Amino acid sequence: MQTGNFVLAGEAMALFIAQEEAPLEEVNLWSSGIAGAELNVAIGLARLGHRVSYLTALGDDTFGRKTRAFLTANRISDELAFCDPKRMTGFMLKGKTSRGDPPIQYFRKGSAASALGVEETSRCLEGRAGGFLHMTGIFPALSEQTLAASEAMMRRARELGMTVTFDPNLRPQLWPDEGTMVRTLNRLAEYADVFLPGVKEGRILCGEDTPEEIARWYLARGVKAVVVKTGAQGAYGATETEAFAEPTFRAERIVDTVGAGDGFAAGVISALAEGLPLRECVRRGNAIGTLQIMSPGDNTGLPNREQLETFMRSTPQEG
Repeated sequence: MQTGNFVLAGEAMALFIAQEEAPLEEVNLWSSGIAGAELNVAIGLARLGHRVSYLTALGDDTFGRKTRAFLTANRISDELAFCDPKRMTGFMLKGKTSRGDPPIQYFRKGSAASALGVEETSRCLEGRAGGFLHMTGIFPALSEQTLAASEAMMRRARELGMTVTFDPNLRPQLWPDEGTMVRTLNRLAEYADVFLPGVKEGRILCGEDTPEEIARWYLARGVKAVVVKTGAQGAYGATETEAFAEPTFRAERIVDTVGAGDGFAAGVISALAEGLPLRECVRRGNAIGTLQIMSPGDNTGLPNREQLETFMRSTPQEG
């Protein structure tokens, strides 16, 4: 199997998951874990046998040590995980719900990861020509420092001949206003070889209503491949020479929708690194996204290679 060398940048946070369905302020029972959109993608890639480094900053605290141990346990290199003894590791609460998305509350303002800037990250990609840089719109939203670092890394990755993949992963609450979010993420998207918006995100970012129009909008701005997530329908993929809709896989049950997009991203970009055609990359993304929504937690549904192959072989696609 051809393997990829990946760098992912983001904020890893301690995660507390409600064990009873109630408003967050009324929950008494919690389980704990580690979360972060980019971290979920990193776990998905590592479980499929790829080499993964995770760029972040952690406090010199319990949550930071727990996160570093979690990276090691999941075969993710912590060589790019800085320690900031003056700042805390962020954390979040996630509620339990039987319908729709669960309530979430973040405690990340002033965190160690939010202070990462160009000075710390400027040489993190050296020696990684031919590899992959995966970014989301979350890390740039944390602070002016992380935005500058994100743009510098994406620019440098292109100069080094790395493949840049970008999931906008909109978090409006982290931006000063929607206009700033839209302008900034569209500027960053122009550094991407592969752009991975959801159809609702695409409508916000470029004002187009359909997957086809969203894809054309970004292809016209230099993105090489656009994959638009269309929810229960699956995903739409397009380059300058091909376009297709790929149905998702049938879910036996829906347990937790959080992390489905991260699983999708892990599927798409792992398959890209293995040299598969874009349609097969999207098909794998759909498969892992479906596995994610059938599992509790942000990353418990991410499969190893045997589990993935068994699921794709035995589970019908919709439509």
